[in-house]
Amino acid sequence: MKVSGVVILAGIAYAAGGSWLLWAALLASAVGDAFLAGKPERWLLPGMGAFFLAHVFYVVLLWQVGQGGDAWSLLVKIGQAALVFGGAFYIRWLVPWVGKPMRVPVILYGAVILMMGAAALALPGEQRLVTVGALMFIASDSILAHQLFCRPAGAPSNKPASYAVWFLYFFGQAAITLGLIGVPS
Repeated sequence: MKVSGVVILAGIAYAAGGSWLLWAALLASAVGDAFLAGKPERWLLPGMGAFFLAHVFYVVLLWQVGQGGDAWSLLVKIGQAALVFGGAFYIRWLVPWVGKPMRVPVILYGAVILMMGAAALALPGEQRLVTVGALMFIASDSILAHQLFCRPAGAPSNKPASYAVWFLYFFGQAAITLGLIGVPS
């Protein structure tokens, strides 16, 4: 279900004439969703790779859209610094919980999603829906990382956290899509 929702968002972005970077990011996210639907111990790394690619597309697109926006205002710089330092602190806290083979991928993934968030914070005022969507995506991934790496093995699933991940992820992607539809390729 999660895969089909994001594929539909990619179709909407494509049909509405959205940038190829937008629908490519959504399709890469759908591929990541498909991987994460399998056993995490086998499919987590390929899933993270697909989402890493999605965030690279988003970073490029959001920096392009943000050109000439509020990128250099003091408030934006303070928000970006808070996001990056807070995110770096969270990643530093998380890394000891992560198995050694996954530490570098987690750090790289954390860096790219923070770059996406920083780019979203610099968007012009009329693009605030995209900013909110990007921050929802980051929140979703933070909750998911905590669930994947910090929960004791064999602990029962945390349904409220699972619902929060899905809600924040899907509606974050929808907000990004709706906010960027019509941004030319």
